[in-house]
Formats: sequence, C-alpha cells, structure tokens
Amino acid sequence: MIIEGAHLVTVTGEEYPDGHVVVEGNRITAVGAGPAPARDGHEVVDARGCLLTPGFVNTHNHLYQWVTRGLAVDATLFEWLTTLYPVWAGIDEHAVHTGASGALARLALTGCTTSTDHHYVFPREGGDVFAAEIRAAQEVGLRFHPCRGSMDLGRKDGGLPPDHVVEDREAVLLASEAAIDRWHDPSPEAMLQVALAPCSPFSVTGDLMRESAELARRRGVRLHTHLAETLDEEDFCRERFGCSPLDYVEGLGWTGADVWFAHSVHLDDPAVKRVGATRTGVAHCPSSNARLGAGIARTRDLRDAGARVGLGVDGAASNEAGSLLEEVRHAVLFARAVGGPTALTVRDGLELATMGGARVLGRETDLGSIEVGKLADLAVWRLDGLGHADVADPVAALVLGSPPPLDLLLVNGRPVVEHDRVVTVDTDSIARECARVHRTLLEKAS
Repeated sequence: MIIEGAHLVTVTGEEYPDGHVVVEGNRITAVGAGPAPARDGHEVVDARGCLLTPGFVNTHNHLYQWVTRGLAVDATLFEWLTTLYPVWAGIDEHAVHTGASGALARLALTGCTTSTDHHYVFPREGGDVFAAEIRAAQEVGLRFHPCRGSMDLGRKDGGLPPDHVVEDREAVLLASEAAIDRWHDPSPEAMLQVALAPCSPFSVTGDLMRESAELARRRGVRLHTHLAETLDEEDFCRERFGCSPLDYVEGLGWTGADVWFAHSVHLDDPAVKRVGATRTGVAHCPSSNARLGAGIARTRDLRDAGARVGLGVDGAASNEAGSLLEEVRHAVLFARAVGGPTALTVRDGLELATMGGARVLGRETDLGSIEVGKLADLAVWRLDGLGHADVADPVAALVLGSPPPLDLLLVNGRPVVEHDRVVTVDTDSIARECARVHRTLLEKAS
C-alpha cells in the first residue's frame, strides 16, 4: 500500500506537507516528500486533505467498564469504587468480551492502534475473563497488551474492595504465570504481550506486590499498577504504611524501566525526580482524573525529569467517552491551564499519544513513529471539511480542533477503520449487546 498526498508527521521531527508512506506487508519501507517513486503492484491511497500520523498507543484502560458507564458520575474515587465494586462483581466472560469489544472499537475510531488493559476483577464464577478480552482485541484487530491484574487485600483486612472480589495470593501468582505461558509473545512484531498488574496500594498486599515483581522480572514481562491518583490514597498509605505511595511501592521493587504507573497525580518534587531518575513510566489519564476530581498530573515536570510518559483513557466508568484523541487534547489544555501556553505544545501532545506510549510499553523500536522499518500502525485523519479546512497548522487542527473523521486506520498493515467506520466488527450489534449487558449487571447488583 502507498499512502500519499497527506501532511505527514513522523513524530521524530520531520514533517512533509505532501508526503508518502510505502507499506510492504506489516512494515513501513519508505517515507518521504511528494509521491512515492515506485507504484507498481501497490494499492494507492489518495490522502490529499488529510493528516497522516502514527497510530496512538493507549497505556491504561479497564475495558470491561464499557458496560458500566454513567454511574456515580459526581463521586470521588473511593466513593466511585465502593459504588461500582458490587456491579463489577457480576461480570463474566460474556460481559467482558462485550465491553472490551465496544471499548476497543471506540478506541480504534479515535486513532488507537495499540491498547493496554488492566483487568483486576476475577469473579469466582465468571469464567476465563482474561481470555475473553483477548478474543475481543483479536476480533477488532488492535495490537494488545493485557495486564493480568489482581486484588488480595479485602475489606476485612483493611483494604477497599469487598472481600468477595479479591483472590488468594498464591492463586494470583499461579494465574499470572499461566497467563504469561499462554499469551505473551516477546517478538518485535507481537500483536499480544502480557504484563502483571496488582491493582493498587489500597487493594493489594505488599507480599503480592513484591512477589509479582519478582515473577515479572524472572519471566521478562512488564509491571503496571495505579499509583498516587488521589489524596485519599496518600492518606491511606501514610496511615497504614507510614510513607507516601511512591515510597511504599519503591520499597517493594516497583520502580524502573520495566514499570509504569497509572495517574501519578500527587507527586511532590522529590518524587517526580525519582520517577524520572529510575526511568519509570507514567500513564497520564487527564479525562478520568478530571471526572473524579483527582487533580492534574505534572506531565511537563515528569517528562523533564526523564520519566517515560504516555496517555491512557482509563476505564469507561470514569471516562464515558473512551476516546484517545480526546486525551491528547485534554493533556495539552490541562497542562497549559496550570503551566502556561508552553507547558505542552500541540506536537508534545501528539508525541505523548504515539512515541510516548510506545516507550512506556517498551515498544519504541517498532511503534510510535513513522520511520522505515517500523510496523505499519498508521492513522489518516481527514482535515478538509468545515471543522478543519482553514486551520493553518494541521497538527493544531487535530489536537485543538473538533475530532476529525478518521479516513483510515492500519494496524500491522491491515485496515481496521475505513472512512470513519470500523470494518472488522459490527459496531451496531455490539452497541445493542452492551446496553443489554449493562442492564443485566445492574439487575444482578440490586
């Protein structure tokens, strides 16, 4: 395939107002200005009037929450969690597959080609919910990094989750290793890689955090958890452990280039420096943090300190839009709201969604930019309509303007979206089933 005529943003610094990309199989084989030099045997996509960017990388989500949207809409994080835990306790394979299908299809329509997921609710009668979300990603066609999450600190032991939704520590570790054995693909072209992800300091014991880190490093997979999302979490850690959330997890082996935290909103100056010095990653989730009133992460400071920072939509129960493009806009605007107009540029925002996310997941060699040899995960945005045609800077049109139509989304060289429509799954039937599952879960919880 040849895509030509677009304003091409490589994210490595080069931009071509009339550029081309050549895709052979699942790899990019040529990038440059003007039309492609050789056309024989290639499908040619006329992308005049469009912006061509790398596909976006979503570094934090809870896909099953797509079928539990619109609840506790004016609550704090801890209030929201205690409202939702009884609903989530009713999920099963079908609910997770349905919710993941809806969330992933929506992500695709907003430019996402690679998504993580942090799944930590495993009801005893729910079946293989981890396999269910993997099947959904394979059907939609996105590159997928599911994180085998866990909770073993129930309410009776001082944690936040109800006791009936937590697991036994040994069972978690066995299931985590089994997930790596069954699903993890370490190859450079992997469509599926697994990480281990104990949920948070207020829902997981220190023993499970420590042993999960040891298991992940022994097996060569990455580590993920929630950290420093709210002041409630800060208070919990200081009361229970006598230290900050970062102090606590750092003592358990949870910093380094193979670790990334979701949120990291409440970090003081020394904590920001430690996250950066250890090259720990951060999934910045501006919409969810705003929805729950958690605060605004120090994105500029974290980047300047050396942290690897990407974007995440978070679960759709705390971000009903589920749009990764919206996170780009919000990341830029929220940073400027507290740090001035140069806190994040529009190209910084695009970089967070692409190379930033690829670095967080350890995939920067193959994803995140438009370069020869990289995987063909590409997004073509149409900017010649009323909402964008007269915006002088195409990147500003994408980041600051209204969401444009997505003309084409390639994942691993294959179309997932064409002319603003997902072509791999039937989104209308998924929407109907999402509504049905939502009603069923509420009835089970009542």
